Amino acid sequence: MAATAGVPVTAAFGAVARAVATNKGQLNDPFAEPLVRAAGVDHFVRLLDDDRYAADDTGSPRFLDICAAHTRFVDEFVAEAGRAGLRQVVILVSGLDTRPYRLWWPPGTAVYEIDRPEVLDFKAEVLRGLGAELAASRRAVCVDVHQDWPAALRRVGFDATSPTVWIAEQLLIGYLTPGLQDRLLQGVTAMSAAGSRFAADHMPTWTPLQLEAERSFVDGWHRQGLDVDLASLTHAGQYHYVPEYLAANGWETVQRNVTDLLGAMGLPGRRRGPGGTEFVPEYLTATRV
Repeated sequence: MAATAGVPVTAAFGAVARAVATNKGQLNDPFAEPLVRAAGVDHFVRLLDDDRYAADDTGSPRFLDICAAHTRFVDEFVAEAGRAGLRQVVILVSGLDTRPYRLWWPPGTAVYEIDRPEVLDFKAEVLRGLGAELAASRRAVCVDVHQDWPAALRRVGFDATSPTVWIAEQLLIGYLTPGLQDRLLQGVTAMSAAGSRFAADHMPTWTPLQLEAERSFVDGWHRQGLDVDLASLTHAGQYHYVPEYLAANGWETVQRNVTDLLGAMGLPGRRRGPGGTEFVPEYLTATRV
């Protein structure tokens, strides 16, 4: 379930997607591949060594391409927020995200990374060894989102009166229980001044067809040699539809699909999976009013 040093496989997924996209010239993350190798997920290391970035067998677009497309979309989203004057960014469950190092940030920008201490410590150690230099004021918030992360955020200087950019990648797709996901979104809302912005991927439904698509997705990775029960990392239950939930709590939302994001990278759009559905998230941005 976990890679070296307690780094979750889900975090390594994001890093290997960025490494693949960097090698294809679609992103610029020179730190992604070293982080993947240091994390020690054998299957992902073999992907890099063999230069074999095969699609999964679900009939959906390549999962790694989808992750990379959302990464680039969020990169542009935070750049636009910076041009609009926002100088406070929070990455929820940041994992092996390297944005404080690899992006240009306006002077005075503070980037808060929330995750468990072992994950943040591992990443910081690897990046120090690479001689990576920060491009923003990075503030590590060493706390699990199951705990009182808003209090931890305030302790390291977060200002709830200033508009904030919130990023939630590979988080609102079933990794939290329905109740915890609601509490997370409530916490974000409570700490967001007017003009704050939010970007996330999310799973729109968990119907029987969606669960069938998830099983097919997991089986595809097993056949490729990833010996991890990805399905055990998600939770069953009735989730609020994230765009509607945010809209009911004072946010203006804009919804997108995977075709929009892949098209921006010049990649083909979605293909249907088992039963006419897909294990593919939807995407949203939101502005606090």
